[in-house]
Amino acid sequence: MMQSLTLRRPDDWHLHLRDGAMLNGVLPETARHFARAIIMPNLVPPVVTGAQAAAYRDRILAALPEGATFEPLMTLYLTEGTDPADVAAAANSGLVKAVKLYPAGATTNSHGGVRNLDAVMPVLEKMAEIGLPLCTHGEVVTPEVDIFDREAVFIDTVLDPLRRRLPELRVVMEHITTEEGVAYAGQGGNLAATITTHHLIINRNHILVGGIKPHYYCLPVAKREKHRLALRRAATSGNPAYFLGTDSAPHVDALKEHACGCAGCFTATNTMPLLAHVFEEEAALDKLEAFSSLNGPAFYRLPVNEGTIRLVKHDTPATFPEKIFTEAGPVTVFNPGFPVHWHVES
Repeated sequence: MMQSLTLRRPDDWHLHLRDGAMLNGVLPETARHFARAIIMPNLVPPVVTGAQAAAYRDRILAALPEGATFEPLMTLYLTEGTDPADVAAAANSGLVKAVKLYPAGATTNSHGGVRNLDAVMPVLEKMAEIGLPLCTHGEVVTPEVDIFDREAVFIDTVLDPLRRRLPELRVVMEHITTEEGVAYAGQGGNLAATITTHHLIINRNHILVGGIKPHYYCLPVAKREKHRLALRRAATSGNPAYFLGTDSAPHVDALKEHACGCAGCFTATNTMPLLAHVFEEEAALDKLEAFSSLNGPAFYRLPVNEGTIRLVKHDTPATFPEKIFTEAGPVTVFNPGFPVHWHVES
């Protein structure tokens, strides 16, 4: 029996497009289904100033396939040298929609991130004043903290003290992975959280059992099953504090399948069918539009998209490419490990 579901066209509130040949290869995968995306600024070198964000936006638009409609929503990479006036000017122009906090060393290309939060307080104060959201990679990097505890420790030792110090600052907890993250973000108000496609599907066993699976390795790393289930409850709840940010993060296979493999799952190609599968499993298909298409625009104070997409469930499973072939090299598409019967048909 065929089922169908029509949604407002979705947005991706956390996306890595990279640059150059990789950008050209992966952008069509996002533009096929998504109207807009918050673009991560952790290039080499990072996107630190408004001028750099404008130049990067122009490169993204130049790489769009002919006829595609897609709006990149630009962000700035927060450093201890970031100029509050430049941030305000970029935001007031409409170019920049958020600033990204990477604790130095937390993830890919984060070595130029923040080591001392006091050093960036003038920027954060300006952002609070003008209502510009701060997107946080919410993990501490202190060596003595277990990698599976770094999100919870970040909330207790960095995020909560920051929000008490600057209660008017609008914050997005990016790619939450724990019960603690779900509970904290659920307060709502000027606080929200993105949840990825892959963290709704995998737990740490998928990475480690039966041999290391490098294409399931991501940061923040997938946690215990109880955390995955908490993320599912949050995503399918309809609570406006939670919305989709895929954190789709392309790396060429040679750098994933490596002695020091890169972190990231590439989900741009198949996110919407996978989400339909997950939400159907949770008896929450009626909440999918809120998660993918409504809650994010509401938090970012943007209109919802006028267009729609249609998801149809067939007896025959959908087929997704194993890899996307770019001029930078092949990128493996996230494999959920089960058949997916939902297809995007328009």
